[in-house]
Amino acid sequence: MSVARAPMSCSECGYQASQWRGRCPQCGAWDSFVKEGGLRAAGGAVVGLPTAAPPVALASIEAAAHDRLATGMGEFDRVLGGGLVRGSVVLLAGEPGAGKSTLCLQAAAGLEAKGLRVLLVCGEESVDQVAARARRLGGIRTTQAFSGTRIDEVLSHAEGFDVVVVDSIQTMSDPDLTGEPGSVTQVRGCASALARHARDSSVALLLVGHVTKDGAIAGPRVLEHLVDAVLTFEGDRGQSLRTLRSAKNRFGGTAELGVFEMKARGLVEVADASRLFLADRHVGVPGSAVGCLLEGRRAVALEIQSLVAPNDGPHPRRVAHGLERERLEVLAAVLQQRAHIDLSKSDVFVRVAGGFRADEPAVDLALALALASSVTGAPVPPDLVAIGEVGLAGDVRAVPGIGTRLGECARLGFRRAVVGRSASVPDGMKVHAVAELGDALGLLVRA
Repeated sequence: MSVARAPMSCSECGYQASQWRGRCPQCGAWDSFVKEGGLRAAGGAVVGLPTAAPPVALASIEAAAHDRLATGMGEFDRVLGGGLVRGSVVLLAGEPGAGKSTLCLQAAAGLEAKGLRVLLVCGEESVDQVAARARRLGGIRTTQAFSGTRIDEVLSHAEGFDVVVVDSIQTMSDPDLTGEPGSVTQVRGCASALARHARDSSVALLLVGHVTKDGAIAGPRVLEHLVDAVLTFEGDRGQSLRTLRSAKNRFGGTAELGVFEMKARGLVEVADASRLFLADRHVGVPGSAVGCLLEGRRAVALEIQSLVAPNDGPHPRRVAHGLERERLEVLAAVLQQRAHIDLSKSDVFVRVAGGFRADEPAVDLALALALASSVTGAPVPPDLVAIGEVGLAGDVRAVPGIGTRLGECARLGFRRAVVGRSASVPDGMKVHAVAELGDALGLLVRA
């Protein structure tokens, strides 16, 4: 049998080609093709792959109840869909210093408290460093740690455990594969070997991963397709707030949110995120408005602050923290064209108070009110919340889950709301349903 070298593959999406290409035809990435390790038969079949099982009728397969392993951390378990699943692979990614290793240690403490055996594979730190952090956090008694990066050694030590944590997948290496640790071939090969072990042994596997400076998960994009769940752990270095989101979850929803505070003794769960974000809010100050996001089944009220300052230069600045800069630029243009609020000669600065990130269109109306308030000097009434999407025509559109959002705002003491269209209205709250952005701004002036 003649054997040929394996093809080149894109490090971003895993697309394979017979030769090097400057630009990936699947994901559009430039200069991303690298040579794969391993051998491929001349007919195109990969050498050594297991034989596929025969097809079966889906109707004949009974629904399996997933065996959940609760970590004891309510915020973590909510994002996971109830806890880790035996035989599943979870990728936990985040920036350096966000607290990924701390989260894993605290989860290990909760798992061992339920009688489960946990193994920590330390690829970046020594066992002594991990032990020092475990003593600071407390609660770790039976969890075992192993310092190593060779995948064969990791798999040999992983036998007999219920949960295995690998920190991090980018440090693992397989001596039978080409490339340095962290390369496309090594990351994909090691992750595949670990995933096979997890499914064959019914072990819950938690892989810790890095992110690039652009916020994307480091390594080949195929890594995200390989795992069952992709979680991102985020937080501003200058803030104690940490958020956990799910970008993919085969065993639960992808819109849930977990909120933590980083303190000296580790991560502390935040059950009432809205009160945390609004705790230091200054009422009666122009440029501040309150909106409400819906993260899964959880409504979160937050404050959006804006500052508009004159700029006589040719290029006024647009700075956004916690919001998409493109969203700010679009709303500034809508305000200028539809509401005649000129921002072309002004620097505009906006931020979400508390270090939270708000990407949902439901914050459009609150952001528009905050900008208009900053320009006119008229403060937004302290008991008013704004929830709605603003279109390019200056129209205000309804957003899903308006009843849940209004219920959360009513709980926090807000008595008035401006929305695109009202649904179920909580008792004691007055809702102003507006069709145009000008109507919402007129309400601000009348208040």
